Amino acid sequence: MKQKVVLKVAMKCQKCRTMALKVATKQEGVEFVGLEGEQKEKVVVIGDGFDPIKMATKLRKKVGHTQIISLAQHN
Repeated sequence: MKQKVVLKVAMKCQKCRTMALKVATKQEGVEFVGLEGEQKEKVVVIGDGFDPIKMATKLRKKVGHTQIISLAQHN
């Protein structure tokens, strides 16, 4: 079952955005990672079998303050 997670991450520069994408893609089970929002402050992750809480914790440690905005099944 695929899931879609949207995380709001405190990213101030392009380097922070790149780091957030790298951290998200390293997680096992992730198939797609992208940025959305006016200021590209939201990280969208789609995949199967990854832990969104663990991902939020890693993003918080590497990049900055992170919140899980939504968690849903993806078709």
